[in-house]
Amino acid sequence: MNQFTNLEPMSDKPDKPEKIQVKTPKMRCSGCGSKVGRSVLENVLNRIQSETREDVIIGLKDAEDAAVIRVPPEQVMVQTVDYFRALLDDPFIFGKITANHCLSDLFAMGATPQSALAIVTLPYAISTKQEETLFHLLSGVKEVLNSASALLIGGHTTEGEELALGLTCNGFAEADKLLRKSGMKPNQALILTKAIGTGTLFAADMQLKAKGRWIETAIESMLLSNQQAADCFKQHQITACTDITGFGLIGHLLEMIQASDVAVQLNLDAIPILNGAKETSQQRIFSSLYPENHHFSKSIQNQQQASQHPLYPLLFDPQTSGGLLASVPLELANSCLNHLKGLGYIESSIIGQVKPETAGKLPITLKF
Repeated sequence: MNQFTNLEPMSDKPDKPEKIQVKTPKMRCSGCGSKVGRSVLENVLNRIQSETREDVIIGLKDAEDAAVIRVPPEQVMVQTVDYFRALLDDPFIFGKITANHCLSDLFAMGATPQSALAIVTLPYAISTKQEETLFHLLSGVKEVLNSASALLIGGHTTEGEELALGLTCNGFAEADKLLRKSGMKPNQALILTKAIGTGTLFAADMQLKAKGRWIETAIESMLLSNQQAADCFKQHQITACTDITGFGLIGHLLEMIQASDVAVQLNLDAIPILNGAKETSQQRIFSSLYPENHHFSKSIQNQQQASQHPLYPLLFDPQTSGGLLASVPLELANSCLNHLKGLGYIESSIIGQVKPETAGKLPITLKF
């Protein structure tokens, strides 16, 4: 408590001017005083070489108060935002994972990415260290955005205790071709494009109980973009789609079920699991969001029997940069799955089937 009581005033006149670059005040300002310095931003923006495009009227290269983009005629803008703390030490990889995670919402809605705004929290450090961290972070973001034909057009920075990153992503779509969660129909197959288990694996990593190869496999999965998967689904008469993230597989599936007024039978043994996730979940190593997600079990009809299955806990595991979950006609499911695997989604799997809603019964049944 003494550290919060006997505070030294901040000063812009240090005793030794030559150390001004490394002097770190004990008290850090909030509000606009917590912004990262202009020299850091200018150096980084010069290094990452912002691109230009006709539909971006004012973007990253312009020192304006806001970005301006042109919306194509007969199209609507689709926007999404995500923000989270770093889950690994490499800012470049973290930037790529975050960009993939944020863009997935656009892919799940059937939109084409156009641009993004970044919000970054940089750890307290000397300016040179902050510059390198921000440069590698935004380089990772730009690499993923550019591969999706989208541009980074602006953002905001602040200082904090730990590295964090968020993106507001913009995309365009034809209004009558938007994908919704409400489009599931009976006698459709459910296809999941990526394995689940990132929540328990990174919780184990924080406790030094995860093997390196498990984390490497999880990172490889998180770096896989969902863009080609979304295009594949469109070619196979997809009617509903969502991405699997913080609420876990059951949480996001339940949103689709409730919006579509249907029921679902899931095959537990068909759900793809990341290497090591079964082991860490059996040790009861869970993400801090797991207990909240577990409340979704109230929607499972045979929950008592299914809970004995070793993979059952992973249904509630929150995902970072998870896969897409989509409903396609049964007769096209195998063709769609083979196409996905050919595109590199080797963990993709048909995990269940959409059923008619039954009055008075819970909407999810687990097969095992």
